[in-house]
Amino acid sequence: MPRRISNVIGIDDAPFTRRDRRVALIGAVFSRTRLDGVAIRHVRRDGADATQQILGLVRCTPFARHIRAVLLQGITVAGFNVIDVHALHEGCGLPVLVVARRQPNLQRIRSALVDHVSGGARKWSLIERAGLPERLAGVFVQRVGLPASAAERLLGDLTVHGALPEPLRVAHLIAGAVGSGTSHGRA
Repeated sequence: MPRRISNVIGIDDAPFTRRDRRVALIGAVFSRTRLDGVAIRHVRRDGADATQQILGLVRCTPFARHIRAVLLQGITVAGFNVIDVHALHEGCGLPVLVVARRQPNLQRIRSALVDHVSGGARKWSLIERAGLPERLAGVFVQRVGLPASAAERLLGDLTVHGALPEPLRVAHLIAGAVGSGTSHGRA
């Protein structure tokens, strides 16, 4: 049995409006269930720079050498800025888990991307390549670089309050405060 993963970064985007051109990404760095640090980067709303910005966020934090996995709250940030989870995995050499509380409506996402977003077909192909979300530890997960059993154990080890693992729950709360001045406590 491989050693348990204890140091991770959870990443979520801040709330934004249609007028916002750039949106904050928050990375909450955790050692088990203890918050060790926070990192911030920005991405273009509906852009194509999420993967590169997340790579920079992971690599440039002082905790980079300790991080053993990347947790994302959804495969898109800042609207339809789609994360290439395979490129992220290859670029940082770490397992990547995309976590969602509910099963995403992939047909609706595809329709919105392909019919209404510039570069939507390419963005949709990134979502397809990530694979169908599977139910693990009470949430829906797309994963790269980590077997299902290890992913489920990691999520179970990091989930203390509610359905989301602490790194994502805390990243979500911080992102809410950065984007709107206060978090709403719903994570």
